[in-house]
Amino acid sequence: MKQYGLIGRKLGHSFSKAFFTEKFSREGSDSEYVNFEMPSVVDPEKGLLAVIESHPFLSGLNVTIPYKTDVIPLLEELDETAAEIGAVNTIKIVRDEDKLNLKGYNTDLLGFLSMLDSFINPSTKKTALVLGTGGASKAVVYGLKKRGFKVIKVSRHEGDDVTTYDELRISPEIIDECGVVVNCTPLGMWPDVDSCPDIPYDRLNASHILIDLVYNPDPTRFMKEGAKHGAVTCSGRKMLEEQALASYRIWNSI
Repeated sequence: MKQYGLIGRKLGHSFSKAFFTEKFSREGSDSEYVNFEMPSVVDPEKGLLAVIESHPFLSGLNVTIPYKTDVIPLLEELDETAAEIGAVNTIKIVRDEDKLNLKGYNTDLLGFLSMLDSFINPSTKKTALVLGTGGASKAVVYGLKKRGFKVIKVSRHEGDDVTTYDELRISPEIIDECGVVVNCTPLGMWPDVDSCPDIPYDRLNASHILIDLVYNPDPTRFMKEGAKHGAVTCSGRKMLEEQALASYRIWNSI
């Protein structure tokens, strides 16, 4: 029996376990998908290497908040795209006798581009606002740039090449030049369903596309606030499905 799993700090909201459990049942597979909550990827009892050592049939892992960058130093190899993005959401585990090889990939990019391409059109303004600068945002920024967008990153904290939410409130006209706004923060995720990024929603209109990487609930408050002003909205469900299937192909490639 093959095992796969997900590592993260809190996984009560997890999409992956239900998705893969249903997939395996539908296909008549005896494979299993397990959630591994861990306080740190280097925790000696519950961290990444401890989980792999105690689960000899584990063939692959997905990685979620907040460990998409933390896992990188623990891997033997990085796929070229994952290295360029600087974040990993998929780990392939290869055991060769006593040797363990862990290779990191980023399938978030494939999932995001699949979702983005279904919404943008020739009239979409080529500036994008990306809310959040954590691991989830790295594939989004990379993908937007591949599609020719100028990217404005927004964070609570000041930094190089970063606009703060305070600055966005002072200069709300920044949104007027954006065609796409992507929420890469966990704000609005169940059970904190009443929260949303603090942006000037009243500047939004039908020319804006709002993409929320949060998928539970659907719609999120971020999406609802955008829809009030006529914006096109999309949840992260499609991205999750596409990246999950891409992960499975990687785990089972020779």
